[in-house]
Formats: sequence, structure tokens, C-alpha cells
Amino acid sequence: MIHDDKMKVLNLIFIHVVPYNTIVNASECCNPVSLRASKHNRIIQSQSVFLRHNTGRFSKSFLLSRQQKTIHVANAVSEQVGSDDTSPQNSSPNALDAFYRFSRPHTVIGTALSIVSVSLLAVQKLSDFSPAFFIGVLEAIVAAFFMNIYIVGLNQLSDIEIDKVNKPYLPLASGEYSVKTGVIIVSSFALMSFWLGWVVGSWPLFWALFISFLLGTAYSINIPMLRWKRFALVAAMCILAVRAVIVQIAFYLHIQTFVLGRLTVFPKPVIFATGFMSFFSVVIALFKDIPDIVGDKIFGIQSFTVRLGQKRVFWICISLLEVAYGAAILVGASSPFIWSRYITILGHVILGLLLWGRAKSTDLESKSAITSFYMFIWQLFYAEYLLIPLVR
Repeated sequence: MIHDDKMKVLNLIFIHVVPYNTIVNASECCNPVSLRASKHNRIIQSQSVFLRHNTGRFSKSFLLSRQQKTIHVANAVSEQVGSDDTSPQNSSPNALDAFYRFSRPHTVIGTALSIVSVSLLAVQKLSDFSPAFFIGVLEAIVAAFFMNIYIVGLNQLSDIEIDKVNKPYLPLASGEYSVKTGVIIVSSFALMSFWLGWVVGSWPLFWALFISFLLGTAYSINIPMLRWKRFALVAAMCILAVRAVIVQIAFYLHIQTFVLGRLTVFPKPVIFATGFMSFFSVVIALFKDIPDIVGDKIFGIQSFTVRLGQKRVFWICISLLEVAYGAAILVGASSPFIWSRYITILGHVILGLLLWGRAKSTDLESKSAITSFYMFIWQLFYAEYLLIPLVR
């Protein structure tokens, strides 16, 4: 028994201390040696089996350790290579691209075109195209651009987890921007917008910015009684109020009363623009949720798409726009100016036909196809602002 205990102790020391190669060599030569001692044959045979078993375990552990080290080195190398992308020559393009996606450029373009379009409705004669007019339009565009960045940025800050599902390419959802960076950006642009509106001194412009700020905040921010985007009807009303009413009325009055110094009047083109864009704003509010149905369901956003289904909401949007185009054709036909009559009728007929043709060919089972169609609606939105100044 004492001999057996000594052998076990020696065996454990042998396994844990002797290098791997020595163990392998020992396992190859221990059997001939053990055969020379017959009275210990059974003991030494069991030792040989024990050694071979533990040698296999040690070998597997050693190889696994080598693999893990190899993977660790490979990851370190890849991280080092990836870090080269943040070098000075690449950091600027990456930063610009991230800010471009953060700003949601299709909304910025829509805002700029709408301001230019409704500003032209205040023009009555060629002499109105003065330096003061162009400066006034530029001031409105820049101030509205700053507020636009605040609104879309706040929406992304409030929807980081949802955007990881619906829009993972946005900088906050992808991790390119930290929450702190997002807060700094939206805060800075809100302050710059209000500062510019105050410096300009135009009350229509300032109120346009202030009301947009209030509605944009209430729409997105996740605090009690707010985050109105959770409620489909209220969310649609927010977008309608900004896109259809504030943009048309406030920026028109900015040029009409502040820049040109005329009385407050609302001619036919302004009324038409407000009514038509009410339809368009509702469509944008409804359609923007169609591609986002998966994330909205997960996070409990009760959009019309979640409640009614993608196909039904899609065709509701198409119907609303076709009704708007039909009304625009009637308004164009009532114009006393022949050139305005033909341009507005033909323009809206073409846009209505393009919309119908594209809608019939859209695959509603494909998220990419629906997203592409949503961008097409924004293109129709831009085109309408090219026609609105021609409505007389």
C-alpha cells in the first residue's frame, strides 16, 4: 500500500511537471520497462493507461490554447488594421458621411425646397427679386435647416433601440455616434436656430422655429405625456402641422410681411399649397411607418401600419395622393392664366400617372422595395414644390 501511494504521488508529479515532449517520449518507452517487473505488472500497466489518457487531454488543452492565442493575435491585427480607417486622411470623409446620414437629407431637401417655393408666392413683380429677398430666403433656409437637424436628431436619440432593428445604418444605431455626441449635436443646432431667428428679427420666422421645436420635441422625446409618435393619429397631426401649415403660412409671411413689408394676405396659391401639402403630409406620416413595422411591433409603437397592415396603409396613401392630384388638376383648370392652366394640369396628370404606375409595380413583401417607394414619394414631394409657384 505504501508503495502504491508513492507511485501515485510520483505519477502526479510526473504529469504536472515534466514537459509535454518528455511525457510523449516516456509514454512510448514505459511499456518495455514495465514488463520487466512482473509483480508490479498490473500497477504499471494501469500507470501506462493513465499516462496515455492524460497525455491526450494535455495535448487537446495545449492545441486549444494555441488556437485561442492565434485567434487573439488575429483579432488584434484586424483591430490594428481597422484603426487605420480613423487616420487623418480617412476621418474627415467618415465624419461627413456619418453627419449626412444623421441629418436625414431627404427631409432637409424637402424643407429647403418648400421655403423657396412658398417664398416665391409672395413675389408680385420682378423688382421683388431684390438682395433683401434673397437674404431673407437664405436666413429662413439656414434657420430651418438647423431646426431640422434638431428634430431628426432628437428622434434618433429617442429611437436608438428601435433603429437598431429598422435603420441600423444611422450613426447612433450603428455606434458611430455616442449618445453624448448626439446630445451635443442636437442641442447645438437648436440653439443656433433660435439664435439666428432672434437675430433676424422676423416674428413669423421665429414662431415657425419655436412651434416646430415644440412639436418635434413632443413627437419624439420619451417622457410622460409626450412621445406622441406612439399614437398614430397624433403623430400624423404633428407632421401635418409642421409640413402643411407652419412651412406654408409662416415662411410665406416671413417674406410677405417682414422682407417685402406688405400686408398679411393669403392668395389662392398659398391656400392651394396648404391644402395640397396637408394631403401629402398625412401620406408621409402614414407611409414612413410601413418599412418600420418590425421594430414598431417589438417596441409597442401603435402606428397605423401595425394596426391595419402594410398593404392596406400602402393603398390608403396612394388613394390620398391621387385625390390630391385630382384636386390640383381642378385648381389648375380654374386659373385665368393659360400658361398656368396648362402647366399645372399637365404636371399633375404626369405625377399622378407616375405614382399609379410605380405603386402597381411595387413588391409589398420586400422591405427594400417599400423603402425605395417611400423615397419616391419624397421625390413627388419635391416636384410639387416646383409646381406650386406656377399655380396662379
